[in-house]
Formats: sequence, structure tokens, C-alpha cells
Amino acid sequence: MPSGTMTADPSIPREDPDLLADELDLLGQYLDYHRATLAMKCARLSETDLKRRAVPTSSLTLLGLVRHLTEVEYGWFCEWLDGQPERAVYFSDDDPDGDFDNLDSHPVADVWAAYWAQVAESRRILSTFSDGGELAGGLPGRSGRPRNVRWILAHMVEEYARHNGHADLLREAIDGETGE
Repeated sequence: MPSGTMTADPSIPREDPDLLADELDLLGQYLDYHRATLAMKCARLSETDLKRRAVPTSSLTLLGLVRHLTEVEYGWFCEWLDGQPERAVYFSDDDPDGDFDNLDSHPVADVWAAYWAQVAESRRILSTFSDGGELAGGLPGRSGRPRNVRWILAHMVEEYARHNGHADLLREAIDGETGE
């Protein structure tokens, strides 16, 4: 995709969570809200802008955030909840910050496709659980303590909320656009 073309879909719906949803639905809806917020922060930007390190004191970029959150989605949903094997696309033991740093290693369109495919897989995995108290069936965790679905969803909302704050600052520095 040439520079100057849109690389994020601005039509991704960002819907407020249902005020009367049950626990898993509510947490999943908040997570979807934050996923859509990330897409909104990246919408209508060129590849160059998505790769821009726009805040002088930070090496963060919007594209790096998308790549990082793709990895985070896989780790928590596929590995922890579904027991799939560990894997990384954008980073390695030799390059632990590759998701943030090596922005030219994958075409931007492929990064977005991988992100949305991972989100779809995460949603599929979540749909297999009926109770937030169910234990994750995958990895036992660095601490050796198991986690339940509720904890993982709350953590994912926190992860996105933190990075969407970063995305706010980056987007404002890139083109002055501010928003929710």
C-alpha cells in the first residue's frame, strides 16, 4: 500500500457496552470498544504516519502498538485460554522489542490483516467460555499461578486502555487530531 493511503478502517464500529450485559459479555464488549478505539486512532493515516515516532521522548509508534497488541491478543487468548503453542511474529528472544522497533519487517496492510485475524480468533476462543470464573486452560503463568477468564479479560481491557492513551498522544502529535 503506497504511503498516503488509508491503512486502518475508520468504519470499525465503536459501540458503548450494554449497561445490562452479563459479566463475560460486558468485559468482551469493553475489550471490543478499546479495539475499535485503537483502529479509530490509526484511521486515515499514511504508512509513514503510522510508523512515525511522534513523541520525542518515546520510541512508540501507532504501528508498533498494533503489532504489540496483536502479540498480546495471541498470548492471552490463544496460549493462555486455548492452550495453543507459544509463538511470536514480531519479536524474539534476541529482539524482545521487535514488535515496537522493526516496523519495516512486515507490510502495514499485512500487520492490519494479522491484527484483525487475531481479534477474530480471540473472540472465537472467548465464545467457548460461559463463566468468568473458569480457569484458563493454557499456560500456568510466569508466577506459576493459574488465572481465570475474568482476570484475563480485565487485564486485556487494562492493556488496551493504557496503549490507547499512548495512541492519543501519538495521534495528536502526528496531525493534531484529538478525540475520545
